[in-house]
Amino acid sequence: MPVIAVNKRAGFDYTLGEHYEAGLVLTGAEVKSVKTGHASLKGSFVTVKGNELYLTNSLIPRYAHSHRDTKHDDSRPRKLLLRKREIRSLIGKARVEGLTLVPLCLYTKKQLVKLEFAVGKGKKAYDKRSAISQRETKRRIERALRAH
Repeated sequence: MPVIAVNKRAGFDYTLGEHYEAGLVLTGAEVKSVKTGHASLKGSFVTVKGNELYLTNSLIPRYAHSHRDTKHDDSRPRKLLLRKREIRSLIGKARVEGLTLVPLCLYTKKQLVKLEFAVGKGKKAYDKRSAISQRETKRRIERALRAH
């Protein structure tokens, strides 16, 4: 399972809950571009349109060796492939409970491109500060143990 792109800020900005795996609807040139490692999830999120989920704001640039004639939008919304039951559940969580669907990483599984995302709740500024202080104290303790 080679990981292609990771959303590093997801764990810092959100308290993550359940994780899901979804397929992506991509064109052939986009698949080639992703498999060569040219993709970014920075600032991306999962949106609900009707009864479908879309990965929005992710950057998948044009494949270097593809035809220049074809239209290509680097940050177009890409449809996620999930079971109906999962989609209904996620739509309910996003609309009723006010939770956010946060993309975590993009990877390949055999020949397919998959997206891992989680249900998350946004952290407040004080939660982020406490996470930073906990991480720093943990580092200090580990350094002190290594020094002795």
